[in-house]
Amino acid sequence: MKRNRRPIWDFVSRNQQRFETLANKVWSTPETCYTEKLSMNAHVEELKYHDFSVKTGIANIPTAVLGEYGTGGPIIAFLGEYDALAGLSQKADQFHQVPVEKGGNGHGCGHNLLGSASMQAAVALKNWLLFSNLPGVVRYYGCPAEEGGAAKTFMARDKLFSDVDAAITWHPGCLPGVVKGSSLSNCRVDFTFEGRASHAAVSPHLGRSALDAVELMNVGINYMREHMPDKARIHYAMIDGGGISPNVVQAKAKVRYVVRDETTPKMMELLERVKGVAKGAALMTETKLKIKILAGVSNLVYNETLGNVMQGNLDQLGAPEFSEEETLYAKRYQDTLSRKDIESAYSHAGIDEVEGQVLAKSIVSADAKPVDMGGSTDVADVSWVVPTVSLWGANYAIGTPFHSWQMTAQGKSSIAIKGMTHAAMVMAATGSDLFTSKKILDEAWKEHNETVGKEGYTLPISLSSSPPIKDMAP
Repeated sequence: MKRNRRPIWDFVSRNQQRFETLANKVWSTPETCYTEKLSMNAHVEELKYHDFSVKTGIANIPTAVLGEYGTGGPIIAFLGEYDALAGLSQKADQFHQVPVEKGGNGHGCGHNLLGSASMQAAVALKNWLLFSNLPGVVRYYGCPAEEGGAAKTFMARDKLFSDVDAAITWHPGCLPGVVKGSSLSNCRVDFTFEGRASHAAVSPHLGRSALDAVELMNVGINYMREHMPDKARIHYAMIDGGGISPNVVQAKAKVRYVVRDETTPKMMELLERVKGVAKGAALMTETKLKIKILAGVSNLVYNETLGNVMQGNLDQLGAPEFSEEETLYAKRYQDTLSRKDIESAYSHAGIDEVEGQVLAKSIVSADAKPVDMGGSTDVADVSWVVPTVSLWGANYAIGTPFHSWQMTAQGKSSIAIKGMTHAAMVMAATGSDLFTSKKILDEAWKEHNETVGKEGYTLPISLSSSPPIKDMAP
């Protein structure tokens, strides 16, 4: 028998305008990894408006926030994010690439929507608890630096989720469905080489090139790719090439690597091989090597018990209803995409393509094939310490790639906001189920403990490392 979801959905809808304003405010002030001061302040202001107690600076992260309301009963947490991406500045509602600021930041992954909907769900659930006269605690975790900074990993390490009964979150997307696949564990590492400067023509034999060491490391890694597990990935970016003077033997150079694999133990094993290549490059160039692990995340643990609860709420709510005008708007963005972009969206959702469909008209069904996302997320580290469930939203034209100007451009549209409110309804209803059924929570924890196993959570960072706030600064 289906429960009546109308009361909880109504509590979500009542605050739609406020959370649309919040999402648009965060969109308009895009801030990257660990610099999200304005975005965090906007979230703090909204939490206080709804009578949540607020703590900032949690886990020694200045832009992280924890809002809480209620007493007794289970503790249900909603995970929000609000960091943007460098280089994805884009004017809203434009159908070609035109940045607000050349080279500036932009919300090309929809985190302006992500945090807003998670808080919208938390506020609705708080009001529903009051309406229902039920005990319980609703929490909202404002989590910065998902894009590479792994804030949730540091929060998990510092036991900020240790008393939580279940965690709920979502991510903006094209096709609404429960996240059932896993993600890749990864580690972000800086390799700094130090050599000896010298005149590149007069006395090159006296110099020891740190830049040569970086290049040799990169070549070595590229040869290693043939001999890695199929799902492993390695990426790199030059942080410091040593300067702009080619007539100087470069005395210092730095390269940043991201190492990914299916699980944290596998990722760490691959990382040791990467370190070995770096040490070899230092040996060949007679340079000194410094290795610094900045951040890391685990692979996502799917909780089927919670996934089934969320799927039931998604089934009952259905897909968002978009107008003809919104469909025509979205079509103009879809026309900027490739055939492969659209195919990829359906493939990642585990469903067959619907020819000519521009916006989602239905939800991803329960029997859709689970598909691993291929990327990484620090939500995974929460999922290792507490049963966690996540949703893909319906916010963009089908095929819109993550980390693209098209995603930034659609981030303030009525489509994006409808999808945001839709996600908040699904999450809030899922939370209400957990407050009214101890059996569900017990089953979720039983499954969680069986899945995680005796070895438990392998922390992908050290116990003593600090959040890489300065290292990740633009």
